[in-house]
Formats: sequence, structure tokens, C-alpha cells
Amino acid sequence: MKRELKKVLTIAGSDSSGGAGVQADIKTICAYNMYAMSVITALTAQNTTGVYGIHSVPPEFVASQLDCVFGDIFPDAVKIGMLSDAGIIASVAERLKYYRANNIVVDPVMVSTSGSKLLSDGAADALCGKLFKLSCVITPNIPEAEVLCGYEIASIADMERAAREIGESSGTSVLVKGGHLSGAADDILYDRTAREFVRFSGARIDNPNTHGTGCTLSSAIACGLAAGLSLRESVAKAKAYVAGALNAMLDLGKGSGPLAHMYGTTGFLDK
Repeated sequence: MKRELKKVLTIAGSDSSGGAGVQADIKTICAYNMYAMSVITALTAQNTTGVYGIHSVPPEFVASQLDCVFGDIFPDAVKIGMLSDAGIIASVAERLKYYRANNIVVDPVMVSTSGSKLLSDGAADALCGKLFKLSCVITPNIPEAEVLCGYEIASIADMERAAREIGESSGTSVLVKGGHLSGAADDILYDRTAREFVRFSGARIDNPNTHGTGCTLSSAIACGLAAGLSLRESVAKAKAYVAGALNAMLDLGKGSGPLAHMYGTTGFLDK
């Protein structure tokens, strides 16, 4: 008898240090006890101190990867991260539309935790125009939301305003992450279907190692949607998972280190 196993696809860049990008996504999906698949959009030379090189995958090869995945193991949810240029964005959008992919979560990765630019000039317009409308939610942090809305975000009220404007212009729900604001780490979801705001409260965790938190959160949301949870339930559980991974206080590297993605599991050799 076949075991029912939910399948989640990550479409993102590779992080050679393992803390963000596809590597963080796969760890998150495995922590949710789901089957992880990947489409690589870019190779990066990076570690906890910064991004030192980006080598984009040709759009045609990105499309070939997508064809192989969807033609064999159709995913229950899709998480999209780093798409470094407009050609890759167009290729991903066309293939996802062709296959009628479900439960798409877009993390509009524009700048790394270390401050490195990850999106080429002009690609932001392609992201907004071609990909956002295919998703069920996008998950910008404060700096990314400021790029998308065009003004400074300095309060919860600003987050709500930005989430609504971005959601209405892009035709999807928007989760604005509040980690860059001072005080509590609250996030604001604009549920475009219900035209309602949902505030997800969270205590700020005193841990400087936050490399890959955005990748991890968006992957966790995709896992919740793959499991059949509502968007609000998926966000709540994802936020709790990220908090647990931060609270584990993993300390690796010389810069902003990665999360303890597998904090809730026991190693095979310990069993």
C-alpha cells in the first residue's frame, strides 16, 4: 500500500553555505515530513558573511527542470524564492501557468540578509507583472515591501497600508513580515479573498543568526498549504516553526548564521 506523502517544490537559488535558498527550503520541507523537490534558478557563492558571486541558470534550462518535475511528480505546493533576472521570471511564470500549479507561495527575494542585491535591474517589474498574480500569497519583508509600495514602512499601520496596496495591485494575498521594525516581531497578512487583515504576533527572539529566515518561512507556508490547511493556519504554523528554529540558538559561521531547521527531530544515529 502506497503511503500518502505530500510533495513540495522549491524554485530558488542555491546557497553554498546551506543556510538559505534551496538548501533551507529542502530542510524545512523535510522537517514538515514532506517530499522535497527543487528547480535551481541560480548558483551563488555565499556564506554567513555575504554573497560573493551569482551565476544565473539559463531560462531554458529552468524550464526544462520544471518540465521534468511536473511531468513526473506533480507538487502539492510550490515555493518560489530567488529569481535573479526577468528572463528566468518569465520562464517560471509560463511553465507554472501551463501546468496549472497549485498553492504557489512567492518570496520576493531582492536583498540577502547580509545586504547583497539578488535581483537584477528591471526584474522587479517582471516579478510583479508575471508571477505575483499566479500565487496565493507573497511574503515580502519590510525592505522588499518598501520597494513594492514605493514608500517607507515604519509602523503596523504602514504595514497594513502596504499589504493592502500591494495585494490589490498584484491580485493576491500579502504577508508583510515585521522583523525589521523595532519591538515585537509581528507580521501582517492581507487576506485578499476576505479583504481582511490578520496580525500574527511574535516575541522578538534575541538571536543574531537569522540567515535564511525568509526562505524558511515561505517554505513552511507552502508545506501548510500542501497539507490542506488554510492560508491563515499555514502562516501561523510557519511562524511558530521559524520561532522554534531561532530559539534553538544554533551558532555557525562568522556572520549571521543559519537556523536549526531540524530542531524538532532526533538524528538517525541517536535512535
